[in-house]
Amino acid sequence: MSESRPALVLHLATGGEPLVFALEPGADLEEFQKRLRLQLEHGSVDAVKTKEGTTVFVHYGKVAAAYVEDLQRKGKVFGLH
Repeated sequence: MSESRPALVLHLATGGEPLVFALEPGADLEEFQKRLRLQLEHGSVDAVKTKEGTTVFVHYGKVAAAYVEDLQRKGKVFGLH
């Protein structure tokens, strides 16, 4: 089985193409997703470590939808299994 490549996908409230950030290897995705939910609910700003070792600050008050996606999966359509 191939290794997963998790990424944070952000759809901005203003529209346009989604922003995709590959997440740091070994990140605790379960904890990250719990925190992500809270950030969206409160419109907070949070630091996200990327796979490249950089830190991206996201203002969730400007985000319409955010989720963690596995970049390894091909042909997946959002909302369909």
